[in-house]
Amino acid sequence: MASSFNEQFDQHGAWRREFALRLKLLGEWLKDHDLLDSAVEERLRRLESQIRSDKVMVAFVAEFSRGKSELINAIFFAGYKRRIMPASAGRTTMCPTELGYDAEVPPCLRLLPIETRLQPQALMEWRLVPDKWVRVDLDVNDPAQLAQAFEKVAEVRKVTQEEARALGFWHDDVPEDNPMVGSDGLYEVPKWRHALINIAHPLLKQGLVILDTPGLNAIGAEPELTVNLIPQAHAVVFILAADTGVTKSDLSIWKEHLITEDLDVESRLVVLNKIDTMWDVLSTPAQIQAQIDRQRATTAEILALPESQVIPVSAQKGLVAKVTHDRDLLDKSCLPKLEQALSQGVMGQRQKILRSAVSGSITDLRVEAGRVINIRRRDLAEQMVELKGLRGKNMSVIRHMRARIEQEQGDFDASGAKIHAVRSVHLKLLRDVFSLLGTSTLKAEMAELTKALRQPGIKLGVRKAYGATFERLRGGLNKAQSISGEIQSMLTGTFRQLNAEYGFSLQAPREPDLARYERDLDLVERSHNQYLGVGNALRLAQPEFADRLVRALATRLRVVYESALGEVELWNKSAAAQLDAQLRERRRNFGRRIEAIERIQQAASGLDDRITEIEAQETALDQLDAKLGELTAHLTQIPGGHDEAATPREPLLKQA
Repeated sequence: MASSFNEQFDQHGAWRREFALRLKLLGEWLKDHDLLDSAVEERLRRLESQIRSDKVMVAFVAEFSRGKSELINAIFFAGYKRRIMPASAGRTTMCPTELGYDAEVPPCLRLLPIETRLQPQALMEWRLVPDKWVRVDLDVNDPAQLAQAFEKVAEVRKVTQEEARALGFWHDDVPEDNPMVGSDGLYEVPKWRHALINIAHPLLKQGLVILDTPGLNAIGAEPELTVNLIPQAHAVVFILAADTGVTKSDLSIWKEHLITEDLDVESRLVVLNKIDTMWDVLSTPAQIQAQIDRQRATTAEILALPESQVIPVSAQKGLVAKVTHDRDLLDKSCLPKLEQALSQGVMGQRQKILRSAVSGSITDLRVEAGRVINIRRRDLAEQMVELKGLRGKNMSVIRHMRARIEQEQGDFDASGAKIHAVRSVHLKLLRDVFSLLGTSTLKAEMAELTKALRQPGIKLGVRKAYGATFERLRGGLNKAQSISGEIQSMLTGTFRQLNAEYGFSLQAPREPDLARYERDLDLVERSHNQYLGVGNALRLAQPEFADRLVRALATRLRVVYESALGEVELWNKSAAAQLDAQLRERRRNFGRRIEAIERIQQAASGLDDRITEIEAQETALDQLDAKLGELTAHLTQIPGGHDEAATPREPLLKQA
């Protein structure tokens, strides 16, 4: 009973493996034919990294007791023939839990103690300190051991009211969100802040990451989860109970934590879980379906979503059906409909985006490598014209030709100072761009925001402080774009001059588009503005909470700025590599021309032999160019589901 989501993800993984192999073969071929300059090598490296590290994150979000963990069991772990994630009554996920796969790490569960909230480091920074996490080794072939280990994500600890307040779970101004007091006068809070599960499940091995989030109170207490992890998920599955519909706390999660603006509507799926509670023996199937349809329509209207994005499901019956191989019960549970929506929406969109990005990068790589071939072709054409012009000429003319070539070579060698001067100006302007997009600029902005948030009575002016920060960040990006425009104009003019003076065929590479990083800033700002609503204004009055939010912001902004810097660096490398390649080929060309003249001077047959050699080299270059086109076309035209079929599928863990 393989689901369409599993099948689609399997095909996606096979395509990535096929692409990585072909990319490796292309790199080796380019190196063998001396076409691998620094810019081409950098593009290959980035492409390989992009494909190998590509992840698809699906976040499951719900208030407590909506059946979220059972849904994860039904979709991903039914092959174990039992529940893996804790989903029984009173046992539920208490901390954000990520399930993924890293081949460098043995199968394990890592747990970050809740006490780390008392320290200033952001969650992303704690990931880099493995010895601060509690580690539990996992036996992936023992479902019982897995399930027992995963129960740790449901663990709680009892604390005093002051400890609960320090950890972010107690707020005097919003008593309805505070944990219940026990008979011993203590309060239950999650024992762990974050959990990372690393297992070689077949879907996780192919790049799927599952984010299992706890209820509203736990989500609100961890800003990094809301403003970083959930907004960056490729899909969010929001689970409601079919019998209750959208409750007040459900609506709070939707409004405060699930950003829906400017996102593809297919990336948001709402699940009306537990439809089996409506399977009333006193009602006809038509009456039951009418009741489910009404709840579905009402939910879609409240959440302002198309009805097609609201899917009624029974996760519990779906899991039972998969374990017992009951096709009728599986269809009745409607689980296949949800899996179909995930495969078409999440995987379809992800593949489309990734293949589009890959296609653009391969096209750029083809241009970079093709330019080197064209330089060689042009030099051969020049030599051919020169040699054919020597036919029937006496030795004095040939000696004169050699002297002219040596003079050209001397003039060319003397041009190095001019080219060096051009590069110096270019690098000076680039340093200004690097400064605007660098770590120190970002740190200064975050320090300024932190200072603003610590002002007395700031809570009503938080949005204004954030708005000012993002305006400055946008201003910096605009300035960087302006400087890169100056560099582009300078490169275009300089390359045109060098082409005229030395017969080069330099062409300024495409200027980096920093405007798209401004759009990334808009998305980050929107996710923070959503979080800065009334529900969190009181939390923001606490300096330590505001500091955590700023650190979460810095983590996400760092990714945006590093990507922008990477694009500028590649642009610079492409320009420099182009110049280096033409200088190198021109020096080789002088050597070949002088060598040809020497051979002609030594033997009468040397001229015709050299012309024949050049004709053969021209033919070889044409073949080289055709092969380059063929290899790069393979990388941009791998059809989904075609090459995958020829790739042996990995044996599934316990037939999961």
